[in-house]
Amino acid sequence: MDFLMLITAYGKLGQFNKAERIMTHINKKGYTPSVISHTALMEAYGRAGQYNKAEAIFRRMQSSGPEPSPLTYQIILKSFVQGDKYKEAEEIFQNLLSNEKAPFKPDQKMFHMMIYMHKKAGSYDQARKIFTQMADHGVPQSTVTFNSLMSFETNYKEVSKIYDQMQKAGLRPDVVSYALLISAYGKARREEEALAVFEEMLDAGVRPTRKSYNILLDAFAISGMVEEARTVFKSMRRDKCNPDLCSYATMLSAYVNASDMEGAEKFFRRIKQDGFEPNVVIYGTLMKGYAKANDLEKMMGVYEAMRMQGVEANQTILTTIMDAHGKNSDFESAIIWFKEMESRGFPPDQKAKNVLLSLAKTPEERMEANAIVGNVVIGTTEGNAGQSTLSVGNADMCGDRAEEDQSIRYQSDDDDEDEDDDDDDENYDDQEDTGSLEELELMV
Repeated sequence: MDFLMLITAYGKLGQFNKAERIMTHINKKGYTPSVISHTALMEAYGRAGQYNKAEAIFRRMQSSGPEPSPLTYQIILKSFVQGDKYKEAEEIFQNLLSNEKAPFKPDQKMFHMMIYMHKKAGSYDQARKIFTQMADHGVPQSTVTFNSLMSFETNYKEVSKIYDQMQKAGLRPDVVSYALLISAYGKARREEEALAVFEEMLDAGVRPTRKSYNILLDAFAISGMVEEARTVFKSMRRDKCNPDLCSYATMLSAYVNASDMEGAEKFFRRIKQDGFEPNVVIYGTLMKGYAKANDLEKMMGVYEAMRMQGVEANQTILTTIMDAHGKNSDFESAIIWFKEMESRGFPPDQKAKNVLLSLAKTPEERMEANAIVGNVVIGTTEGNAGQSTLSVGNADMCGDRAEEDQSIRYQSDDDDEDEDDDDDDENYDDQEDTGSLEELELMV
């Protein structure tokens, strides 16, 4: 056990040479190879992102022992999925599932990992197939299983349907379940249903985490439901989930989406008063609000203030400025800002190109816009007009997060923001699988 502790400790510290030396010492002394020590070192490599070395240990265990345990398989599947080694993960899983000589069959955690893998790869049909196979093989489905299915769907009706199926199966929704359903209703602008689910969650005694609170907050912010968003924001402190910068950005977007720029200005000042430094996303949100209000003077005032603070504009902000000038019949300025993106190191994306095309009104402007964006065929761009609206949803609010609004992601064990995270993977088999997909976490 002392050797195991040393291997685990060195692995967590990234001192793999020392961990390997201990393994060599164990072999030289003639000690029986331990599946626990091998698995610990394999996991350490996986945690460090050295997936090939983790795989090498696993393959060595398969060929010369010790025999991998269910925990070993759980961890190697996790490492493969994290390292985007989907083919290898599928091969191992299917071998356990179909091979009659396999030492054991995939358990719930392995099924969950494969569901997550297919979701991560965008293979939603395959993920649903894995879900069905769980029942076919007698593997119990949990709240986590249904949450993972809910996370795939974009239609609120489908999310609601899966939510109902979960309850009919006798499973209790957790904070992830509620947040996914609220998010689906929020995106569909079904504010009353979103509010009803939020109240149902509170009545059920489910306490949101900060991450899920941010998703709840965004569900109301998307529709400009300021009062409901304020209630959630205040509740965060009450529940000792102090708002982070993402929370403030999302709350600011609620005012902007409600076209309440006076409230947005006051809340922007509060961000600083509460000890936070506005980032590019927060400045961009405020600028978007002024652009919607057709107040170019204030929009550019925020832009200059942002630059004075040393915050560099991103492509979303430059597109907002271009769009605002164009809508004020200043097409030439719009072109200047379009070209500014390139000079700042942001080659205009398709959204920016569509915005510029939508701003061109005269035949001459359309010809110039098409030439700038590189279109060979010149035509009308009315079909692009609707694409000039720029999102200020929560995916844009939290600039570090590149994933879609309220997407569910695989959270590593060592995320110190997860209050309920167990950092000891040696206890993997002992953990209850009711609230997270090792971990299915809310990412805002």
